[in-house]
Amino acid sequence: MIKRQITFTVAALQILLLASCGGKSDINSGNNKLEIKQAFLQNVQTTKAVLSNQEEELTLTGKVEYDPDKVINYVPMIGGIIERSYFSLGDKVQKGQTLLDIRSTELSSLQSERVGLESDVKIAERELKTAKAMFDDNMLSEKELMEAQAKLSQAQAAYSKIQTDMSVFGSNKGNGTFSIKAPMSGYIVSKNASSGSTVSADGDPLFIIADLSTVWITANVYASNLLFVKEGQEVKITTLSYPGEIFYGKINSLSQVFDPEEKVLKARIVMPNKDLRLKPEMSAVIRLKNETHNKLVSIPSEALVFDNDRYYVVVEESPDNFVSKEVTLSGHHNNVSYVTSGISEGENIVIKNQLLIYTGLKD
Repeated sequence: MIKRQITFTVAALQILLLASCGGKSDINSGNNKLEIKQAFLQNVQTTKAVLSNQEEELTLTGKVEYDPDKVINYVPMIGGIIERSYFSLGDKVQKGQTLLDIRSTELSSLQSERVGLESDVKIAERELKTAKAMFDDNMLSEKELMEAQAKLSQAQAAYSKIQTDMSVFGSNKGNGTFSIKAPMSGYIVSKNASSGSTVSADGDPLFIIADLSTVWITANVYASNLLFVKEGQEVKITTLSYPGEIFYGKINSLSQVFDPEEKVLKARIVMPNKDLRLKPEMSAVIRLKNETHNKLVSIPSEALVFDNDRYYVVVEESPDNFVSKEVTLSGHHNNVSYVTSGISEGENIVIKNQLLIYTGLKD
């Protein structure tokens, strides 16, 4: 530690003030010199070094993602050709709204089968009606009546099954065409469907609908940062799209498995997004504060003097008596510097005119 001490005499102050004023002065009398010294000391401000828990700020990178619990990927279950598309990328859609018309030979066969089964139901209903009348006139046995009832039940079951099967594909429009309706309300965030294009069963999703009222912000946490990141921790989020604006949230969950490609853990922050300002795939910077249990001497960062690759502070040991001390730093946070050696708790640290005093001590 370097410690140089000097008591500021009138002459010393005069030299300092002359140097700071470019060598010009009207000082000729002792009274004037005394007034300059007093004026200088009145402008010197100090603060006490205090003992406090060290705070650190960790910066993580991340991006905005969909809430996977509020996303639907529509994959066709049957092949065909898109006759018409009723939406564009980014559109807001309501549940039940028609999005696509698709013509399919497979569906055409199902429609023909449905017509046949519907006819079977009607025939079975007439036969049962006739059987009941004949049974009432004792012209038909109970067994034959039950057979007629069973035949109708079988026809109705077959018809109900094909209706259910067809409803899975969409809303039947006849002539081998069916309509795809929005399964939920939200925004179209992906579209791979256009009029005239072909689709196949189990192919790529024709569209993706997402409810963006809630989004996830996924932060990348490296192994070296694990000690500082915890579930429930409050964070500040900034984006390039909204410079100077801070979004506040907290870490809802922290993955326990490293991503095999990025070699990071994923921290999830669930954010309300009713105004839709946060867009999926938007990059984000996540800042979180960590308060350690290490108590260190803390001082305002403005008190530091950087000279010859080292940090110094000016300490007022008594009125008119100053010393410069070299300090070792542990870190900075919010204009506060944490000192591991060089000064002690309770010392008066100069925070104004310290550079002028340090120069005089050094010279």
